[in-house]
Amino acid sequence: MVEEIARTLPDNVLEVIFSYLDLHDLRNCSLVCKNWYRFLNDENNDVWRLHCIRKLAEEALKSDLLSSVPTYKAKLRAFYHAWNPNDCSRNVYIKPSGFTLHRNPVAQSTDAARGKIGFRHGRHAWEVIWEGPLGTVAVIGIATKEAPLQCHGYVALLGSDDQSWGWNLVDNHLLHNGDSQGNYPLLNNAPKYQVGERIRVILDCDDNTLSFEKNYEFLGVAFRGLPDKRLYPSVSAVYGNTEVSMVYLGPPLDGHAVQLCVALRAHTLHEDCTDMMEVNTLVDHIFNTQTGIKHSTGVQCEQTFKM
Repeated sequence: MVEEIARTLPDNVLEVIFSYLDLHDLRNCSLVCKNWYRFLNDENNDVWRLHCIRKLAEEALKSDLLSSVPTYKAKLRAFYHAWNPNDCSRNVYIKPSGFTLHRNPVAQSTDAARGKIGFRHGRHAWEVIWEGPLGTVAVIGIATKEAPLQCHGYVALLGSDDQSWGWNLVDNHLLHNGDSQGNYPLLNNAPKYQVGERIRVILDCDDNTLSFEKNYEFLGVAFRGLPDKRLYPSVSAVYGNTEVSMVYLGPPLDGHAVQLCVALRAHTLHEDCTDMMEVNTLVDHIFNTQTGIKHSTGVQCEQTFKM
């Protein structure tokens, strides 16, 4: 009887109930029945809007910074993947929006920051927007937790050891283990980065590669043979008062995800499904994804955020 009532609750009632639940409970609610899953799968409903308002600064919601993540749930997901205020140089602070770091004007220092969430499995994409002067060195890429966040002088900190990989936007050099790995992209007279351009970073933990896109043009694989370690979005900067924003987009949809989608349709949306371990695995994956964003490689990017 209770289960039947739950399945037939109207949307306006579900909206009131779900608006008081935390993200973990919302995920569990999506397992209850098709009606609840359908309701929570609408990423622009008032439940996700209210969660956005509670977590995100008004400045972030009104700005164009999150234009690549149009739904409320996607914006919330991006916030949970944004810069980590507890994992950056002492000369860096994260602005109230949560998505933009500001480097203080400290002489003879190079400063870095990492995202809140690192990745060891799957494929992930995020955008980096350098919103202030580059200075002599401005590096974007990835790093492990062991990579340093500050050093003396003006150097390419990201890519200075075996724990980080970076692309210097100033001279278009790839950097790892303290050495230049060559020019990137492999084009004659490759254009330099212009302040405000969106660079899409694509980390493929399945193929152990790191790639970049600019202006929706795929620039090729930058690094291969990445280690089986948790890797974090990262940047390093030298210019005083420069600012860098990062917006997480999500993992590209691969064959494994397609199989999960098919299995979800075939099994988890039936009310008599009894294999709850399988249900949790499948719904966990699908519930954490949203409408795809296509980029120039033809791969579809799905938004994901771990609850």
